[in-house]
Amino acid sequence: MVNNVSEIMTAKLETIELDHSSQKAAKMMSDKKISSLVVVDDGGRAVGIVTERDLVRKVCAQDSSSKDFMVKDVMSSPIVTIDSSSSIENAVNTMITSKLRHLVVSEGNQTMGIISSTNLINYLNSQIDMDDVNARILSALSEEP
Repeated sequence: MVNNVSEIMTAKLETIELDHSSQKAAKMMSDKKISSLVVVDDGGRAVGIVTERDLVRKVCAQDSSSKDFMVKDVMSSPIVTIDSSSSIENAVNTMITSKLRHLVVSEGNQTMGIISSTNLINYLNSQIDMDDVNARILSALSEEP
């Protein structure tokens, strides 16, 4: 049984530097089929996150070229993190209350990975027993009103 976020997070963290263009960020996300990049400073320290939502709201909605905006201008910062040993329930609660789709997973001061709504959906999907769901549906349908 899965107990904490480290077991369902994406460990391969895709990053981008502050001074890259938002166009490069969008291209990286498209090429890698991901919805966010962790923004790092010159020392490789995570300082923000840029998401598809950031690009839509802060670049596309402005009717400007994505070449004109740097990642540092569109990223969300400070990043919201969660400890790698935190429960999945805690991650869900943090994402809901903070209205986020991504949480950076850390262990102490070290970034370990990222947990996204996709990770959570995949986890929930793996926990569902479809035979039980189907049996409940059939049972409910067979009951008289």
